[in-house]
Amino acid sequence: MTPTPGGGHFVGGRFGDGGGDRHRVLDPSTGEEIWSFAADTPADVDAAVAAATTALPAWAGATPAERSTILGGLARELEAVAEELAQAETAQAGKPIRLSREFDVPGSIDNVAFFAGAARVLDGKASAEYSADHTSTIRREPIGVVGSIAPWNYPLQMAVWKVLPAVAAGNTVVLKPAELTPLTTLMLAEASQRAGLPAGVLNVVNGPGRSTGEALVSHPGIAMTSFTGSTSVGRHIAGIAAANGTRLHLELGGKAPFVVHDDADVEAAVRGAVAAALINTGQDCTAATRAYVHRSRFADFVEGVADLMGTVRLGPTRDPDTDQGPLVSTTQRDRVAALVDRARGAGARVVRGGRSPGGALEGGAYYEPTLVVDAGQRSEIVQQEVFGPVLAVLPFDGDDEAIRLANDVPFGLAASVWTRDVYRAQHATREIQAGTVWVNDHIPIVSEMPHGGQKGSGYGKDMSTYSFEEYTQVKHVMSDLTGVAAKPWHETVYRTRRA
Repeated sequence: MTPTPGGGHFVGGRFGDGGGDRHRVLDPSTGEEIWSFAADTPADVDAAVAAATTALPAWAGATPAERSTILGGLARELEAVAEELAQAETAQAGKPIRLSREFDVPGSIDNVAFFAGAARVLDGKASAEYSADHTSTIRREPIGVVGSIAPWNYPLQMAVWKVLPAVAAGNTVVLKPAELTPLTTLMLAEASQRAGLPAGVLNVVNGPGRSTGEALVSHPGIAMTSFTGSTSVGRHIAGIAAANGTRLHLELGGKAPFVVHDDADVEAAVRGAVAAALINTGQDCTAATRAYVHRSRFADFVEGVADLMGTVRLGPTRDPDTDQGPLVSTTQRDRVAALVDRARGAGARVVRGGRSPGGALEGGAYYEPTLVVDAGQRSEIVQQEVFGPVLAVLPFDGDDEAIRLANDVPFGLAASVWTRDVYRAQHATREIQAGTVWVNDHIPIVSEMPHGGQKGSGYGKDMSTYSFEEYTQVKHVMSDLTGVAAKPWHETVYRTRRA
């Protein structure tokens, strides 16, 4: 049985149901309904923002040690229900249970544990006398009520990435998960209550982006919006934030280049490319989606990737032997299939995959691991985010060309370079325009290091103490040291004249 929460939203420490239309949560591996909820209306969002506003003064005024203790308890609560979280994540998002158990859930718990410690390390500039007559101090203070929107590809991890730095810094949060995948976000809220997080510090509203999401990001009580999702929606949200003067953090789409030089370990690059292209069925904004391979290694790389993709097992998501699950919905599967079909029509060649499997998997949103060659640099499948298990491979002849091609897309979230030459690697990591560049690997993340993009991939950082830059505001406090009423600088404004 799939674990399900006690209601469709969590507001002020209580589960409840929204006042809108009912929405179904489907298992994308079968198309079967596993849960349903009533969407939250603008009135429900009002209630959530009011609860967060009420909770803000006490939570912002808590000591770092007090916040740290509660967040440490949250990590332990999540650890206690790790298997239930994994089962729910697999059911709602179509993830193979191995991925949920070994990546999504433990990574999320580690992130909570990291911020439990980081809550006590809100660094600022040292107090000092930068003016001879004054002492200056920097305070790092919470922003207020944060309205966060998380995507459907990593429901639990993205909820944690949104919530933890915000609350560790003393903010309160109203979080909207994707309406396709709300279960583990509500389970996170339930665990936070057991851990002792005060009512109203974390609130969860649920519903479609065009209604519930718009009501949240446009709410006058929201001091900051944090959004992870597509670039087009992010730009729409940016327009709303600009009109309201709301602070904004955006983590948007990606089109990660995977650059393989002539001196690379081709076996390592092949294995890395298949893993990085197919993780989470390719529904990862840092996934390797376009490989640029030196012409002298191109044929070996393509043959190796095609052979290895052929060994990847599609199957039931709860089977530990399944390597790749379905896409999140039939709508997403059909979108990916249409992109591949258009690439075929434009002259690209599909070396492996390029279709939905039949048989026992026909009822799910499955799509085979797909390898595409002979696509042009300006083609849609090379320029635009596919968000599916598709890798396009193109050749290059020299280092400068490789860098130019890697940067020649609107996105800049992640990239990797494969070479044995330390100088070539350093040059590539300096010149490639991306928030993260891996050397001889692609995908690994750690809680201690930041994640965020450049260009059309947004701005701001998740994870690490760098994320506190997004969720705090810096205040300069300047104190007079002299005790003198008549300050020398007053003379620049008015002369003191005596009778």
